[in-house]
Amino acid sequence: MSEEIKVETAKFDARFPNTNQTKNCWQNYVDYHSCVNASGEGCEYYKKVFQSLCPVEWVSNWDEQREAGTFTGKI
Repeated sequence: MSEEIKVETAKFDARFPNTNQTKNCWQNYVDYHSCVNASGEGCEYYKKVFQSLCPVEWVSNWDEQREAGTFTGKI
C-alpha cells in the first residue's frame, strides 16, 4: 500500500523578503515557544514554519540551550 505524503512549506512572510530564511527560522522558533509559554494553544502554525525552515541540528541545539537556561532569545 502506498501512503499519500502531504509536504508543506512555510508561506511567504513579508517580514523576511530575502531568500536567506535564517531570521525567519529563528523568529518562528522563538514565537512558537513564546506562544506555548503564554497560552499553549494556537501555536501549531509557528511550529510548522520553524520545522519547515530550520535545520534539525539548530533546533536540537536551541532546545538544549533552553533546557540549560542559556538560550539567548526572549521567550
